[in-house]
Amino acid sequence: MSDTRIKSTSITTPRPMRPMRPMRPKQASIVEQSMEQSAEKNSPAPTAQPSARPAADPTAHPTAHPAARPTARPSAKAAAGFAALAAIGPATWGTTYVTTTELLPPDRPLLAAALRALPAGLILLALTRRLPSGDWWWKAAVLGILNFGAFFPLLFFGAYHLPGGVASTISAVMPLLVAGFGIGVLKVRPTRRTLLAGLVGVAGVALLVLRGSATVNLAGIVAMLTATTLMALAVVLSKRWGRPEGTSLLALTGWQLTAGGLVLAPIALTAEGLPGHFTGANIAGYTYLGIIGTALAYALWFRGIERLPASSVSFLGLANPVVATLAGLVILGQTLTVWQVAGLVLVLGSVALGQSRSKAPRARA
Repeated sequence: MSDTRIKSTSITTPRPMRPMRPMRPKQASIVEQSMEQSAEKNSPAPTAQPSARPAADPTAHPTAHPAARPTARPSAKAAAGFAALAAIGPATWGTTYVTTTELLPPDRPLLAAALRALPAGLILLALTRRLPSGDWWWKAAVLGILNFGAFFPLLFFGAYHLPGGVASTISAVMPLLVAGFGIGVLKVRPTRRTLLAGLVGVAGVALLVLRGSATVNLAGIVAMLTATTLMALAVVLSKRWGRPEGTSLLALTGWQLTAGGLVLAPIALTAEGLPGHFTGANIAGYTYLGIIGTALAYALWFRGIERLPASSVSFLGLANPVVATLAGLVILGQTLTVWQVAGLVLVLGSVALGQSRSKAPRARA
């Protein structure tokens, strides 16, 4: 029995386990991959990112505005709202001629330009309490001179030396100029539709405001064409540079108005001086032009430039001669001819044709 017990014990005694050899790198990688795949299956699905933005460029300027980066286009409804608000700017500019002739002192275009820009700019600076930083010191100066410091004097010079119809017809070429500048600055080629809409707009404005007895002054034509060119360049540069991060539109508008007003003020005081006294009508006219026709109008105009394609917003400027004609009809008792009505229809059709119809991209789930 002892032999039997010994034999059974030797049979049931377990063998010692051999030490496990380390896995080869290839085997380890296969195991790790299977574990990762299993973890991914069991883990909850990741939430969708709110927007597919490119990685931030560490060399970019800290004040670069998001508009300078690729962004989704607004929907058709949102674009229509932006266009309607932006059109308020040119619409109020259409009342400038009536306001100037009826309320402001005569023969002081430079003073009118300076008083439109500088007080409004200083008021916006006081409200926003924000100054430019970095390269926006010179960018704001360039835009301020283009939009106000140089544009306003040339505009008034052209208005004083040309009939209103000729001046408005020349300014109607701005969509075509914006399309041309957009090729070099924004690298965007105009479509046939944009060019056609621009030509239709010029023809419509010509029918709307030109008269058979209109006289032509070469200096006035050059001044008006230069003014329109500068404003078209300002539109394209504003689209190119966008808006500094964290800066409101009112602050950006205030920078430009102040820069342009500081250029205009010494020239106006030296060349024209101040009138002997300001009447109540003069004060009302300057107040309207400064607050409504400049500060508010340009803030909405710059918002349109920021949110809409440059070619689309440029066609909104055609609201200027339309409102100017309607203001003369209502306030000055003028009448419309059949040709003017046809011109009005062409202008409105040009504005509608010039708006971009591209749909906003669908959001990713």
